Amino acid sequence: MSESTVLYEERGAVALVTLNRPQALNSLNHEMHSTLWAQLDKAEANKAIRAMVITGAGRGFCAGADLSEFDFSDGPDRIQRADPGPVIQRSFNPTTRRLQALRMPVIAAVNGVAAGAGASLAMACDIAIAAPGASFIQAFSKIGLIPDAGGSWLLVERLGLARAMTLAMTGDKLGAQQAKEWGMIWEVADDCVAAALAMADRLAVMPTKALVATRHLLRDAGQRTLDQHLDAERDAQSALGATHDYFEGVMAFLEKRPAQFKGE
Repeated sequence: MSESTVLYEERGAVALVTLNRPQALNSLNHEMHSTLWAQLDKAEANKAIRAMVITGAGRGFCAGADLSEFDFSDGPDRIQRADPGPVIQRSFNPTTRRLQALRMPVIAAVNGVAAGAGASLAMACDIAIAAPGASFIQAFSKIGLIPDAGGSWLLVERLGLARAMTLAMTGDKLGAQQAKEWGMIWEVADDCVAAALAMADRLAVMPTKALVATRHLLRDAGQRTLDQHLDAERDAQSALGATHDYFEGVMAFLEKRPAQFKGE
């Protein structure tokens, strides 16, 4: 049997997910999306898993969509057969939504080029750490398209309109160090996978539900007025006030001891 297109490994409380089509720079086809979803399901089903790292095999993180899946051959219905919309709806949008809905924090270890939707995938993670030679490329304008898989939203959120607009229109490569300086990623590390796993280990012993609630509040902040967001914070705090980790955290603080969070 051929090796899976997405590998899964559990390291204590951390799931390591590896995109595994190195010969194609881990470009995503529908089979690979489906396998990725199955691996995310596996992590979510194991209550012991409280953080995740996603990386790529070989020299690339993810080169975006596998364009060989599109049918550009001459003949009837060519426009419909080559339409990227159904592919986005069937594969890429569900992947971005799944990453944003995970019950645990997720860290991208960007080991090489992240192009097109591969850059969107990295930005859809909560934290990104890149190798020094990694790069981010908005390749869409080179093939007459626009950033997808959340890219046009995430770019503006991370970089601001001026930088997002220029990168998206030109398709210029953004190196790892500049991506850090501009705020696209958190850190540059020689061994980005080891650094991402260390960050995941750190997050895995923290109050998981609070971390995920923080994700949603920060990501949605730009969609609300301050008045609306104050209410959202209140509601999130109230929900977290019923968790084990809230009581444990406060009691540990009052008793001057390390907290023992369970992610519950």
